[in-house]
Amino acid sequence: MTVKKNAKDQFMDYLLITAGAVIYGIGVSSFLDPNNLAPGGVTGIAMILNRLTRLPTGTGLLLINVPILAAGLWKFGFRFLVSTLYATFMCSVFTNFFARFGAVTTDPLLAALTGGAVMAVGLAMVFRAGATTGGTDIIVKFLRQKYRHLKTGNIFFILDILIVTASLLVFDDVDTILYAMLSVVIGSVMCDAVLYGFDKAKLVYIISDHSEVIARRIMEELEAGVTFLEGEGAYKNSPKKVILCVMRNTIAPKAEEIVKQEDPYAFMIISSASEIYGEGYKNIFSEKL
Repeated sequence: MTVKKNAKDQFMDYLLITAGAVIYGIGVSSFLDPNNLAPGGVTGIAMILNRLTRLPTGTGLLLINVPILAAGLWKFGFRFLVSTLYATFMCSVFTNFFARFGAVTTDPLLAALTGGAVMAVGLAMVFRAGATTGGTDIIVKFLRQKYRHLKTGNIFFILDILIVTASLLVFDDVDTILYAMLSVVIGSVMCDAVLYGFDKAKLVYIISDHSEVIARRIMEELEAGVTFLEGEGAYKNSPKKVILCVMRNTIAPKAEEIVKQEDPYAFMIISSASEIYGEGYKNIFSEKL
């Protein structure tokens, strides 16, 4: 099912893309580029091209994206291309704009950590709006359609490491390349944190002879939803009400205390849930990132 966005939602998407492009430009031009830290992706290629031809990094970013955007038009359609064209153009503009102010820091470690994190936050914001910044973003979108189990940050990490390694031929400085790889690692973590981190929760199964009491306390004290599953003990063939509950990480320990208090002999399974759709979490109709 496809939910068509109204004018207000589209405006908010483009506002989010613009904000993401600003943050992306700051990460590249204020931290990474002036310290020769190629962050991978098309941005890293544009930085290498800048060192070889003196073409502004932002301009190179736009030119390299032309053939990739053409492929995106063929695969994802005109609506996708419009938002991505806008995101790519704005990233190019703000990358060139912030370049005039120079580096915020010349410490390579601080530049790698801060630049990688800031750039990744901007990139994730653009993804949240349903667009990309072009380049490897489109390649990642291709791969995500075929391999849905792979997370966005992990795919970026692999592609970026390959490009960063290739940049050694231009910068000829192992320390710089290692710092650049550090920025890629930080960027990968931050990208997944923004895209998936807010959905992280615990999936809890509780098998107890006091399921009714435990469920009531979880709902009343923790304000968490509870579902009963019908189960049956295999040894005695006795019916069991199995509690199924998804809750935020921060309240999971409180649920454990409730179970301990009500039934020390209860069987409890707690596992991590990284993507949750439904009330209080992500919209079930939203595009999977």
